[in-house]
Amino acid sequence: MNELQFRDVPEADVDRALELWWLVFHDRPDEKEKREYHRAMVLRCDRVGAYDGDALVGFLVAHRFTLSIPGGELPCPGLTFVSVAPTHRRRGVLSGMIAELFRRCADHARPIVALWASEAAIYGRFGFGAATFGTSVEIDSTRPLALRVDPDRRPLRLIDADDAPAELGPYYEATRTRRAGRIARDSARWRGEWLPETDEDDEELGPPRIVGLGAIDEPLAGYAIYRTRREDDPAKSGTVQVAELEADTAAGEAALWNYLAGIDLTGTVRAWGLAPDDPLLLFAADRDQVKTVAEFPALWLRLVDVRAALTARSWAAEALLVLEVRDDRVPANAGRFRLAASPHTCTYEATAAAPDLSLDVRDLAACYLGGTEARRLVRAGLVAEHTPGAAAALDAALRTAELPHTADEF
Repeated sequence: MNELQFRDVPEADVDRALELWWLVFHDRPDEKEKREYHRAMVLRCDRVGAYDGDALVGFLVAHRFTLSIPGGELPCPGLTFVSVAPTHRRRGVLSGMIAELFRRCADHARPIVALWASEAAIYGRFGFGAATFGTSVEIDSTRPLALRVDPDRRPLRLIDADDAPAELGPYYEATRTRRAGRIARDSARWRGEWLPETDEDDEELGPPRIVGLGAIDEPLAGYAIYRTRREDDPAKSGTVQVAELEADTAAGEAALWNYLAGIDLTGTVRAWGLAPDDPLLLFAADRDQVKTVAEFPALWLRLVDVRAALTARSWAAEALLVLEVRDDRVPANAGRFRLAASPHTCTYEATAAAPDLSLDVRDLAACYLGGTEARRLVRAGLVAEHTPGAAAALDAALRTAELPHTADEF
């Protein structure tokens, strides 16, 4: 057996890397356009391969994302296309590739990494924690949508999908920092991920439709991206599948939901992965009509450089705490550190003082964006609180006005 090597995957090897990915995930797109899209996307990403001699036996890519964090944003590689050849399982292929990715992050000042976990049991051991959560809802739209707020009365207008990146992009970027966990989108991401003609997960859905709130000569005040599915059986109603809905105000959101629930020849509105604190869940007057059908971990985060990550975000309150952090993968993160945070500044320095909290780096990552409370982790036995009130103090300092959220799956 050759010793495994972990290195860049050159463009010449991208086709066989994609074949490995399709093999592992039991897929191979028939459409030339989809294969070419995957290839172009991979070429825009950082690539790590595991080689056994000349054989490519492992592969991963990292999108060059920028992620909103409380008070700002950070470069954040988005890990995906993770593949290990079935002939080389349990030989350290995945561990080696992730170690190489973490090394590159350290070299290029990228303190955080994110992913969506196809198998959640795998990534905790690499220090990833679930940092955002999604809530899926189903609306019975066979009757008028009952709301506790009056919808915004400004006009609604349809936006052509070809024009959507130019129209929606500036609005999305201006509002992106309201919530932590959101990825900056360029035109290629808008067109390839949000506005393709066919939905990759459900080919029976129609093309993307976009409705905007506000007259054409007014600033955009909100939008929704959706698709519809018709039923051949006239006794059955069609479905509206909502991909994303954004608005400046609750009244604006109400206007968009009211529009979606009123589309002719449909009887169900489904929305995947809303924020757990989405206003719809409060201003819906009848929760039997607007039902939560799923709740799930969404974006998983890894703090590759804990000090850089903590000192880059803003803090809602003062906290002076000694954290004892465990990190088996990145030794520089492990140890005791004094966190001195306030709304104006933050320092994080090594100390020999007794800890107030002891926690694994994955649990600190789960708390980082404000989506998980340390007190809940203490109650679950995952974080040790040595000083009474320490977890509450950390939660108060990490708190954000809105829960972190993203629907940008990758």
